[in-house]
Amino acid sequence: MRIIVDAMGGDLAPQQIVIGAVEATKEDKDLIVVLVGDTDKINPVLSGLEYNKTQVELIDAKEEITNDESPTMAIKLKKESSLVKAFDALNNLPDAGGFVSAGSTGAVLVGAFMKVGRIKGVSRPALAPLLPTYKGNGMILCDCGANVDCKPVNILHFAIMASAYAKESLKVEKPRVGLLSNGAEDKKGNELSHEAFALLKECGDINFVGNCEARDMLSGDFDVVVCDGFDGNIALKSAEGTANMMLNLIKDGVYNTGLKAKIGGLLLKPVFKSVKKKMDYNAHGGACFLGVNKIVVKSHGASKAKSITASVLQARDLAKADIPAKIKEGVDKVKIAETEEK
Repeated sequence: MRIIVDAMGGDLAPQQIVIGAVEATKEDKDLIVVLVGDTDKINPVLSGLEYNKTQVELIDAKEEITNDESPTMAIKLKKESSLVKAFDALNNLPDAGGFVSAGSTGAVLVGAFMKVGRIKGVSRPALAPLLPTYKGNGMILCDCGANVDCKPVNILHFAIMASAYAKESLKVEKPRVGLLSNGAEDKKGNELSHEAFALLKECGDINFVGNCEARDMLSGDFDVVVCDGFDGNIALKSAEGTANMMLNLIKDGVYNTGLKAKIGGLLLKPVFKSVKKKMDYNAHGGACFLGVNKIVVKSHGASKAKSITASVLQARDLAKADIPAKIKEGVDKVKIAETEEK
């Protein structure tokens, strides 16, 4: 299998991207990574690494798409950019199973929609990160920013897509799906929530367990939480900000409160390391863009090599599991059920 990597996307490109992609080939001897970007910048990084040269391929692309550009115009006009040429490679290369980029989120999503195409029957693709939880292996939030205005059927499709993703990534047979709302009671929420709740409850192909308050999102009581991209992005950024604040408060308390606190901090160091590891996005890969015809993984803009390695292997696993086909199967079942009811 080939995994296509946008070598120029991200704050730490191309060095960390290239190192991470190469490390992934050491984890899987049958994997080929295709690095797309300026070879004049990529080759000096490769020259300092030891790797099996048959597992790394290069496609030269001298242009780059930045976060400041209009995503739609950039995808249309910058034909020689690493992102556009990477999507072309994903469509055209034999055995190309997936794509990874840490570049502009907007450009990656627009590119995936325009170049790879939406799965037939999916109303809207959605961005779905895997978040750490207190209990269990994690939780998938869908959507976290691709669709700020949604209809109830979009939320239903998010649940179907994220459930298929959760079965593979979390190894859960019947993922518990929650609807993000301002209360756990069935009647809570706005008009969109009420209509989406009814659709989710009626759908027999997902394990809908009710509303989920934001404070319970990371509890481990849900495997999938669905919402529109506006609320999802706020929930995601709030969780990230709160986690960073708490870690900084603990760090300041240990180092600035006196000798006793420092001794206590030293004794608790293994605990702090364990917590930091569980919350480290670099270890968990990227957010999968669900609903397009091939696997597209959007890594964090500040991803280091470890995160790119995880993202490449994540893309490989999801491609092997043929997640797009499972999403189509789930959406088709809902369409058949709607037709039978009519």
